[in-house]
Amino acid sequence: MLSVEEALERLLAGCQPVAESEHVATLDAHGRVLARDLVSPIDVPPLDNSQMDGYAVRCADVPAAGTRLPIAQRIAAGQVGTALVPGTAARIFTGAPLPAGADAIVMQEAVRSEGEQAEFTEVPQPGQWIRRSGIDVRRGSVVLPAGARLDGAAQGMAASIGIAEVPVVRRVRVAIFSTGDELVMPGQPLPPGRIYNSNRFMLRGLLQALGCEIDDLGVVPDSLPATRAAFVAAASRADLVITSGGVSVGEEDHVKPAVQAEGALDLWQIAMKPGKPLAFGRVRDVPFIGLPGNPVSSFVTFLLFARPVIRRRQGAGDIAAPRWSLRADFDLPRGDKRREFLRARRNERGGLELFPNQNSAVLTSCVWADGVIDNPAGRAIARGDIVEFLPFAELLG
Repeated sequence: MLSVEEALERLLAGCQPVAESEHVATLDAHGRVLARDLVSPIDVPPLDNSQMDGYAVRCADVPAAGTRLPIAQRIAAGQVGTALVPGTAARIFTGAPLPAGADAIVMQEAVRSEGEQAEFTEVPQPGQWIRRSGIDVRRGSVVLPAGARLDGAAQGMAASIGIAEVPVVRRVRVAIFSTGDELVMPGQPLPPGRIYNSNRFMLRGLLQALGCEIDDLGVVPDSLPATRAAFVAAASRADLVITSGGVSVGEEDHVKPAVQAEGALDLWQIAMKPGKPLAFGRVRDVPFIGLPGNPVSSFVTFLLFARPVIRRRQGAGDIAAPRWSLRADFDLPRGDKRREFLRARRNERGGLELFPNQNSAVLTSCVWADGVIDNPAGRAIARGDIVEFLPFAELLG
């Protein structure tokens, strides 16, 4: 069986970033991936400015506490004052440009003002409470690298250098479909022997969280011609095709022969639990991933394998799954012979609790949990041990 790392390396080796890019409004760019470095055309801030509400002065004019100076001007944020006349002070507000000649700001709490006079209760030091031009960003510097996924802070950074539109990688188009005559859509009656199609909804939600454009082909009838036709349609307009279940040797499992007829297929056995079976191939030169049918197996393998492939196709730089070292607040007397990904969640004490039923069909465990513990094969866990935890919050957004 392949290790998780070997399987992921093979998957990523067969995928390249989408080449096409587009410009989108910075306001609407949340979750998108930068196609090129974002270079600042300006210094930020563009001018020296005040960090405080207070008074701009020349330090030489305030040699001792108790010094009084006339207030010659008032400068609010967004205004530009005149050069500071020696022997005067300027009333200034946070963010307002420093007037020429001033070399310090005295905060208003250290000044007693009476009419047009200001009395200083402390002696200023050169440069105090001044935010220098370019202290945040220098003109010509790269503020966000290609491959960065834009969040609120990154959108704010782009806006701070005056960028109204950002160059981003075109959304990755992912085609999905379900196979199985036993599947019923929610809202319909559930006849004996049938099940509701939960994986379709789960995959759509996971793909939406990753910012993909989804081509949902629905439920494909259990026949080889219908399955082949679905793959051909999916490959004609998608960058990646994902299915769950149906990749076996049963007479009603048509995914395997359909992919082989329209491309190439590898069936992998991965040394992990849940999610041992995984299919990878190409349909008319479009990558294909076949996830296991059990809902938890499908969920976990999507996060560990499909997500990195999608991030690679998006051109993202942050492909690796984040890991935290946390304390186990439970006992696992015996480890499995395979590497396990155990559904768990953090408690109020900062430790991890384990969902009591780790069966791969129990989707409740994924709803209850806020991550999975990556537990090596054969390892027992004792209360207080430090384990590796992969948080869903970092994997699903």
